[in-house]
Formats: sequence, structure tokens, C-alpha cells
Amino acid sequence: MVDVSGKEPVKRTATAAGTIFLAAETVAMMKEGLLKKGDPLACARVAGIMAAKKTPELIPLCHPLPIDNIGIGFKVGMTGSTSKPSSSRSREPASRWRP
Repeated sequence: MVDVSGKEPVKRTATAAGTIFLAAETVAMMKEGLLKKGDPLACARVAGIMAAKKTPELIPLCHPLPIDNIGIGFKVGMTGSTSKPSSSRSREPASRWRP
């Protein structure tokens, strides 16, 4: 690994998005809170936060960065749910590699 301890801190932001297609009946039950196993969006929110915190363990050669904020939002439509999780990281020196 490259020693980046002497570099100035930079703000880093990562954003991801996805779409889940569900049957209209399932979406209606979800909106009305009628699913037997509870709120799937609450579960997805917790899973997204846990995944963001464990990024260095899940992605090879990814070094740990301090995370200041993790925001996860959902937009439920007629036949699906779209999520846009994002994590903002700061106080970490910039890498020497630039694309």
C-alpha cells in the first residue's frame, strides 16, 4: 500500500442506484404495511448502511476510510422500488493514483 498519511484530507462521495421490479400487488401491500415479515425498505436501509461500513472487507484492495455520513433513500413507484444509497467520506488523504 502507498503511504498517504502526509496528504491533505479530501471529501469523497460514492453514489449507487438500483431498480427492483415487483408485482403491483406486492408494491400495494408494501405501501400499506401489510407484508407479514415487516418493512422491506427498513431492512434494505440497514443492509445498505452495514455494507457501506464494511466496504474494505467486501471489495478487494479497498483501504478503510472514515465515513461521515451514509444516506439511503427510496422512491416507490407503481411496479417497483428504486434506491439511491450514497456514502460521503472525508478526512482522508487523496490517493496518488488518478484515473
